[in-house]
Amino acid sequence: MTERYEPASDFPKAVAAEEVPLSGSAFADANMQQLIAMTRDDDVSNRDWATMLLALEEADTPEIREALLSAANDENDVVRAEALVGIARRDRELALPLVLTALSGEWAGMPIFEAAALVAVPALVEVLKTWTERSDDEWLDQLACDALAACEKSQPTPN
Repeated sequence: MTERYEPASDFPKAVAAEEVPLSGSAFADANMQQLIAMTRDDDVSNRDWATMLLALEEADTPEIREALLSAANDENDVVRAEALVGIARRDRELALPLVLTALSGEWAGMPIFEAAALVAVPALVEVLKTWTERSDDEWLDQLACDALAACEKSQPTPN
C-alpha cells in the first residue's frame, strides 16, 4: 500500500480539508497570508501543497499572482507546475510563455498539461505533440492528448 503524500505542516492540510477559511474575515485574510507565505517555505512538501491550494483558489490579487509567479521559478519541478495552473487560471497570456518553457523541458507532469489546456492556444500545439507519444503512463498520456486537443480546437478554421 502506498503512503499518502501530505505536507509536513498541518496548516495546508487544514486548508485542503476546508477547515480554515481564506476569505470573508480578518482571520481568513491572515490565513490567506499564511498560505501565500508557505509557497516560500523551506520544506518542499509545504511549498507544493501551498502552491497547489493557492492555484485552486478563486481569489485573484496582486499578492496571489506575485506568489504564483515566484513559485513558477521554484527549484522543484512539481511546485513550478502547480504554480502554472494558478497563473493559467488567472491570466492565459501571462501563463503562455511559462507553459511553453515548461513543455520544452525534460519533464512534464499533470499540472503542466492542465495549464496548457487552460491556456489553449495554437502556439502550444507543436510542443504538445512531443508529449502525446505513448509512454508507460496512460493517464498522463491522456492528459497530454486532452491538452493538445484543447489547443487544436482553439485554432481558427481555414476559410
